[in-house]
Amino acid sequence: MVKINSVVPGSPSDKAGVRSEDILVSINGHSVKDVLDYMYYAAETDVTLLLVRHGEEMTVSISKDEYDDLGLEFETFLMDSKQSCSNKCVFCFIDQMPPGMRETLYFKDDDARLSFLQGNYVTLTNMSQSDIDRIIKMKLNINVSVHTTNPELRVKMMHNRFAGEKLKYIWQLAQNGIKLNCQVVCCPGLNDGDELRRTLSDLGSLMPNISSMAVVPVGVTKFRQGLYPLTGFTPEGAGETIDIIESYQREFLEKFGTRTVFPSDEFYLIAGRDIPPAEVYEDYPQYENGVGMLRSLMDEFYQALDMAEWEGGDRHVTIATGYSPYGVISSLAKLAEERFPQLRCDVYCIRNDFFGDTITVTGLITAQDLIAQLKDKELGTELLLSSAMVRRDSDVFLDDMTIGDVERELGVEVVTTNSDGFELLDAIMGIKY
Repeated sequence: MVKINSVVPGSPSDKAGVRSEDILVSINGHSVKDVLDYMYYAAETDVTLLLVRHGEEMTVSISKDEYDDLGLEFETFLMDSKQSCSNKCVFCFIDQMPPGMRETLYFKDDDARLSFLQGNYVTLTNMSQSDIDRIIKMKLNINVSVHTTNPELRVKMMHNRFAGEKLKYIWQLAQNGIKLNCQVVCCPGLNDGDELRRTLSDLGSLMPNISSMAVVPVGVTKFRQGLYPLTGFTPEGAGETIDIIESYQREFLEKFGTRTVFPSDEFYLIAGRDIPPAEVYEDYPQYENGVGMLRSLMDEFYQALDMAEWEGGDRHVTIATGYSPYGVISSLAKLAEERFPQLRCDVYCIRNDFFGDTITVTGLITAQDLIAQLKDKELGTELLLSSAMVRRDSDVFLDDMTIGDVERELGVEVVTTNSDGFELLDAIMGIKY
């Protein structure tokens, strides 16, 4: 049962007389406990709602087009509270955060519903057999943080005594036709090398119901006091990991017609290797995991540059980026300068003093590091930053400073861009929509 917070005016529920403060008990006889139940059972054309109003049960019948929304809104998006993570993973980035940051940054979510709705990855350790049965019934594809298929090692890495036995859910889901996207956070000395081979072989045995796999390197900050002794990848270690993954790509491509498993871009950057061509990434199934993001950015930028025409006079802008993509971003800026003599585009690599210089990705750069390292630089008319640096749908950096704070301290307008080559070139050229 869940309380209805409001009813959208003109919606099927509004026309049927449903009111805010009514309690939704069931849809077509099926109990409703969260958003998954609501969306699944409300998809039908003929819907009967069992409600409680002022302590009295009542039913409301609604006819609508299939998949049309009923128009009910609840206090929270999930219709109840988020499920927090029950693990204590040795590689968890949240455990490596400095103290004193906003409370939401310390919340570890491990909620399967967010996997279906927003693409989050879950470990399955919070789930019961009834949860798995519901996924199979609803035919919901899921994103799973696997890390290793060695049960004992998974217990060790997640510091959860149930983590190993929950691996059975992966096999159960796949054998019932559920498609899984999987990820492995790879930690040197733990789940790399032969353990990584075991994981990829085990998951490969579930093809074609493993849609994709991403392998990403562990991130290690300077705030690891009292935590498991982890180190980041060396160039040699990153290269060895790429070689393992690429050997499985060749095997899977021959057997199944798809490479399936992909190393994140960061492995290539650490190893000092070129980013593979676009065809290697197929349809970019693990893009949000940082797999192929730089290749896509480069190819889009090349296309945009071929079509671009300069309008206006001289222009000077600056891009600030992390160490990892600095070489790529610098090369793109240079190409733009060569194409347009009126353009000056400086690129600065920002050292991550906030989390430690072992963190080299752009998305974890803070405002205070930007200000400290750019305050004496000639920045031109605009400072271009990746939108990954700020919280989604806001202008707040990880250190709770804002874009306005950066603009005020540096005396320059800040423009954020997504990881899109066309958008990046537009921002460099000063084209705004």
